[in-house]
Amino acid sequence: MARTKHAASTKRKPKASAAKKATATAASPSKASPQTRSASSRRPSKTGGQATSSQGTLRKPHRFKPGMRALQEIRKYQKATNRLIPAASFIREVRAISYRFAPNIGRWQAEALVVIQEAAEDFLIKLFGDAMLCAIHAKRVTLMKKDIELARRLGGMGQPW
Repeated sequence: MARTKHAASTKRKPKASAAKKATATAASPSKASPQTRSASSRRPSKTGGQATSSQGTLRKPHRFKPGMRALQEIRKYQKATNRLIPAASFIREVRAISYRFAPNIGRWQAEALVVIQEAAEDFLIKLFGDAMLCAIHAKRVTLMKKDIELARRLGGMGQPW
């Protein structure tokens, strides 16, 4: 079903047939739908269903403007000081890489792994920031592979890994 744009108006009055239907369903609870049976106890949900107030009128659930959730997420992660990559998978990957280059090294100190993870996350955050600046310079919003490659070249990281 195609979405259509409606003319802007203030509050809409419910149609008479809708009011009659609401009173008819309230009178016979056995035929009432689950939404109308618990109309007074419903609250706005974050999943997108319709909510009702104490008078029984239907309210639309709260919706954020496009892009607001993304901005909230950005602010949340910028305030956070904890690590973003799960520790177990990162440690597993560090051990696999170190085994490829030096098979005789089998033990790692816990602090060393934490420091490596913090350095790796700091490197990735700076790389993504530089790559995003490259995308914005190209008048794009979407980050692409070529932006990351350009950021690495400009940052002096010419190594292929």
